[in-house]
Amino acid sequence: MPLPVLSSWFFTTLLCFLHVAFAGDPFVFYDWTVSYIAASPLGVKQKVIGINGQFPGPVVNVTTNWNVVVNVKNDLDEPLLLTWNGLQHRRNSWQDGVSGTNCPIPAGWNWTYEFQVKDQIGSFFYFPSLNFQRAAGGYGGIIINNRPVIPVPFGLPDGDITILLSDWYTKSHEALRKDVEDGHDLGIPDGVLINGLGPYRYDDTLVPRGISYQIINVEPGKNFGHAYYLETYRLRVHNVGISTSLNFRIQNHNLILVETEGSYTVQQNYASMDIHVGQSYSFLVTMDQNATTDYYIVASPRFVNSSWAKATGVAILHYSNSQGPASGPLPSLSDQDDPSFSINQARSIRWNVSAGAARPNPQGSFRYGDITVTDVYVILNRPPELVNGKWRTTLNGISYLPPSTPLTLAQQYKILGVYKLDFPNKLMNRPPKVDTSLINATYKAFIEIIFQNNDTTVQTYHLDGYAFFVVGMDFGIWSENSRSTYNKWDGVARSTTQVFPGAWTAILVYLDNPGIWNLRAENLNSWHLGQELYVQIVDPEMKDTEAASPENAIYCGLLSSLQKEQSHKFLFSAGSSLCSKHRRILLMLLLAFLGNFVL
Repeated sequence: MPLPVLSSWFFTTLLCFLHVAFAGDPFVFYDWTVSYIAASPLGVKQKVIGINGQFPGPVVNVTTNWNVVVNVKNDLDEPLLLTWNGLQHRRNSWQDGVSGTNCPIPAGWNWTYEFQVKDQIGSFFYFPSLNFQRAAGGYGGIIINNRPVIPVPFGLPDGDITILLSDWYTKSHEALRKDVEDGHDLGIPDGVLINGLGPYRYDDTLVPRGISYQIINVEPGKNFGHAYYLETYRLRVHNVGISTSLNFRIQNHNLILVETEGSYTVQQNYASMDIHVGQSYSFLVTMDQNATTDYYIVASPRFVNSSWAKATGVAILHYSNSQGPASGPLPSLSDQDDPSFSINQARSIRWNVSAGAARPNPQGSFRYGDITVTDVYVILNRPPELVNGKWRTTLNGISYLPPSTPLTLAQQYKILGVYKLDFPNKLMNRPPKVDTSLINATYKAFIEIIFQNNDTTVQTYHLDGYAFFVVGMDFGIWSENSRSTYNKWDGVARSTTQVFPGAWTAILVYLDNPGIWNLRAENLNSWHLGQELYVQIVDPEMKDTEAASPENAIYCGLLSSLQKEQSHKFLFSAGSSLCSKHRRILLMLLLAFLGNFVL
């Protein structure tokens, strides 16, 4: 091997080895270009948001405590942020990728996210968080595997498959955004995509010719001596769509629920599962059929009438020994298509209190039911209404107004007047208003939040930085007597929960992660019109504080003067201060060493 090649190889190998050794936990690097690409998922050519030319984007596959570095180049024609739905970013809301924590990445610029998936396992996804962009794509799955020392509460599956479901419109995200701002309903989706592809032609009158569809190839089983072993696959299913609750099912196959949004669940069989906007589930599916034909994989809208029939996603489960294509009607929901069935199904999902997850101790060792609640928020939503002449949605009568300076920067630089710490515990007797109002929470407080849905459709709510315990849900108006129905033992811990129309959902959350964290409606139309807020969590004793802003922070708003001139434009921007210092030190040491080595 020539000396220059040997030196380059030795330098690269040693740098990677020493970087891991110095940092403790491994690093994984991604370099993404986010751009518009042409696609025709429903047979109509349109622009979608791709990552490195892919739609959907690549799956981020990491292990508990790994450090993830993602360099994002914004090749769109508008600002961009990516958020990581369900990742907690311990003490580091700077990486959260929402308007309250980050200045947007301008068109033609890049920014490097660097975060650790600390003490987490499970199934999550990422997506663009600004300007209705998720309606055009830009999303992808996230897998956080257990460390080898932590046993998984089920056998190793024969395959691990990510499935992304989305209601889809052939209109651009800009046109959809304008429709919402003008007070128009989104209407019936043009279809439902499965992994970015349209439906299999299960019905000649509903599905036109020439549409590409998803095929999931599986093996039926293996022979081990005289025994025949059926193969089992793990399916990680995410609703990454705009505003439609979807029912997921596979013809003639049971779904064994094992995990949702980072929590292992009590393992139960389901014929189908309602997956609401922003939610993620893991199922084990055993290939136990005789494969006389292929099998339908279906994602259909919930709580709608027959006019929505075209908006059904259909993919194909194909055994390697399949004897023919899928045919005939789709597996139906029979009498299950009503909210009562769905709410009972949601209540049936329980935390596996005996299983370890990111840590070896059982999940149930955190006895949330024994902790005293320190504060209560009853958060009531309302459908879109005119506020100061514009269509807005509200929480407790307040429609969130994103300031030009992110909340995190305003807090660090002590800029007054950017936000208020006065979000009310309940709906106030006053007209709705537009404001930047935050919950001022106490570090390590244990709070109860009740979401009351006064809208006519299912709404889902997500809290960044945390997993909360879903302890109760029911139809009607919540009252203090409703607490008698709470699950105080094995309510599942997750980051996104549904609230049915005319109903309430109660959650409990332990605020042990300092920072400023986004609480939002996941339904894009509700979120875009103002149905979000932020929770500020500060340790008054300053013992546990959030990390300072990263070296590569982008500055905007009142701090625009601090921004270096296009310092991020298509360069691999620096990561955190610690990682950057390690790189510089290692680089100097290695260059000095190689100089002696070559001489």
